[in-house]
Amino acid sequence: MTDRSLALTPDALVMMDTIARTGSFAAAARELGKVPSALTYSVRQLEEALDVLLFDRRSRQARLTAAGEELLQEGRRLLSEIDAVANRVRRVATGWESQLTIVIDDVISRRPVFELCEAFYALDPQGRSGGDAPGSPGTRLRLRAEVLSGTWEALVSGQADLAIGVAATVDAPPPGIAVEPLGEMPFVYVVSPHHPLATHDGPLDDDVLVHHRAVAVADSAQRLSPRTVNLLPGQEVMTVDSAADKIELLRRGLGAGFVPQHLAEPLIVRGELVVKATRRPPALTRMSYAWRCTTGPRGERRPPSGLALQWWLQQLGSATTRKALLDCAQ
Repeated sequence: MTDRSLALTPDALVMMDTIARTGSFAAAARELGKVPSALTYSVRQLEEALDVLLFDRRSRQARLTAAGEELLQEGRRLLSEIDAVANRVRRVATGWESQLTIVIDDVISRRPVFELCEAFYALDPQGRSGGDAPGSPGTRLRLRAEVLSGTWEALVSGQADLAIGVAATVDAPPPGIAVEPLGEMPFVYVVSPHHPLATHDGPLDDDVLVHHRAVAVADSAQRLSPRTVNLLPGQEVMTVDSAADKIELLRRGLGAGFVPQHLAEPLIVRGELVVKATRRPPALTRMSYAWRCTTGPRGERRPPSGLALQWWLQQLGSATTRKALLDCAQ
C-alpha cells in the first residue's frame, strides 16, 4: 500500500467533508473539536501525501480546488460504502444473509415475485420505518431466470439458495436439498388465428401436429440432461430462450405449441391466439419450490439458519402466494 493510500483514512475524508460543508477551517475545527491550527496542519499533511493542492489559499473561505472537489466527491462515496459494509457485517452477525440468490423458472409469474421483493425490502427488524433504514435486513437479493432442468441445476450446483418452479419429477432429492409442492400449472395448445391449424375441426391428433412447426423453449441446463416437452419425433422445431419469445412467435403464426395458460390468456382474450383441443390429455405441470438445507444426525430437516431464506419460505408456505406464482391473474 502506498503512502498516498495510507493518507486517505476515514478521518481525513471526514475532515474534508466537514470543511466543505461548514465553509471554513474555523467552523470545521469547532465541529471536529480541534483548534484551527491543528486542522490546517492536517490538511497540509494530506496535500503533501497526495502531492496536490486541495484548497485555494488565495481565498478567505475554504474554497476547494478541482483536485479537492474530486477528493470530496470520491471521499463521500467511500465513506458511504464503508458505512454500508459495516452495516452488512452487523446484519450478518444477526442472522441476515449478505446475499440471497433465487432462481425462478421462466413460466413463473413475475408480478408476485416482484411484490415479494418489495415486501422483503420493506422489512425493518429493529422497528425503524422505511426499507432503507439502518435496521432493514440489508440482504442483497439476486434473481435469475432458468428453464426446465436449468432451474433445478442452479440449485443443486450451489448457484442458488432457493428455486421457485422446479418440475415435480424428483422422487428423492439429493442430500442438502428440500422440496415442497408449489402447485399445478395448466397449459393450453395455441396457434395464431392465421395458422393453418386455427380452422381445423375437432381435436388435433399427433399425426396432424407432426406436420406443423413447433415452437419450443430451450432447456437452460448446462450439465444436467436437457428435457424436451410435448415435441413429436420428426417434427420441425423452432427453439427460443424464453416463454415470452415463444408466445410472440406463436402470435406471428410461425408455429404452434403448448404454453402456460396464464401467460397466453391476455392474447387469447384479444383474439391474437386461438386455443385448440388436442387428443392428448390437457397438459398440466406439477411444480415445486426447493431450497438448500441442512439435516440432523437422523436425517431430519433443520430450519435454514439464514433469516432471509426463512422469510421467503414463510411466504411460500401461503397457499395464496403459491397460487399467485402459478397464475398472474390472481
